[in-house]
Amino acid sequence: MDSVKHFLQFKDFSRAQFDYLFARAAWIKAQFKAYRKYWPLSDRTLVMIFEKASTRTRLSFEAGMQQLGGSAIYLNSRDSQLQRGESVEDAAQVISRMSDVVMIRTFEQALIERFAANSRVPVINGLTNEYHPCQIVADIFTFIEHRGPIQGKTVAWIGDSNNVCNTWLQAAEVLDFKVHVSTPPGYEVEPARAGLRSALHYEEFSDPLEATRNSDLVTTDVWTSMGFEAENEERRRDFADWQVGPDMMRVARPRALFMHCLPVHRGEEVAAAVIDGPQSVVWDEAENRMHTQKALLEYLLLGHVDVSSDVAKSDS
Repeated sequence: MDSVKHFLQFKDFSRAQFDYLFARAAWIKAQFKAYRKYWPLSDRTLVMIFEKASTRTRLSFEAGMQQLGGSAIYLNSRDSQLQRGESVEDAAQVISRMSDVVMIRTFEQALIERFAANSRVPVINGLTNEYHPCQIVADIFTFIEHRGPIQGKTVAWIGDSNNVCNTWLQAAEVLDFKVHVSTPPGYEVEPARAGLRSALHYEEFSDPLEATRNSDLVTTDVWTSMGFEAENEERRRDFADWQVGPDMMRVARPRALFMHCLPVHRGEEVAAAVIDGPQSVVWDEAENRMHTQKALLEYLLLGHVDVSSDVAKSDS
């Protein structure tokens, strides 16, 4: 099982592996846009386990797996023996003997780590409280599509230092860019929880306007992540000055982009004028979850693919 490759945190892959993934995602997306069939995962099965509900995660993985010629099975924890007391270790042994790859969207990172340690097949983190690696792969791919390489660029993160923020920070270390983080007092980055090696690739700002100054990308997330709903009113008060508005976009670089992983609460974490404005690429970002995850599924199951064989498959 030690030889099985999983994707549980962004830093599980190297820069070279991400360069390959981004190139594959571009090629696979081009086939999709040209209505060319590409079925490298014919007869392969993805099992999707959800403890946290999702629209984009389920749709992007299920549609993506089908577009690659495979099939996807949806399991909600309430409908499985996990809800009835079966151990994570036992479930991993069984599920991984009946599938080729597993995606899990859950609460604690420790659960997905335990599952992967007992799985015979690759395991993908579809989201945990700590990390959201598939989202940031899609976000960086979207930036590359619009603005080219992200190396040396500056990303401004405004809001809670949540799982998405943690993953941006890991990505900055792997891909060599900078993250400016601005959070309200009490919501600052926790380096150990984020899994960071050092503080070289990020800087914290008390003023969100200063965090966005001269940035190449401004991004945020909802003020209250799933599982923290009891804090909703308190967070609305605490985050009131951390809404991404036109003033923040004005001090960013002229060609700066805006991203949001969705769903969005217009008028809370971002003004409608920003997310619906000309610098926003949130719909490309959402679609690219599917294309980058297709590249990820292909890589975890097939490794490096010869481009010439791709052409033959897509033309057949």
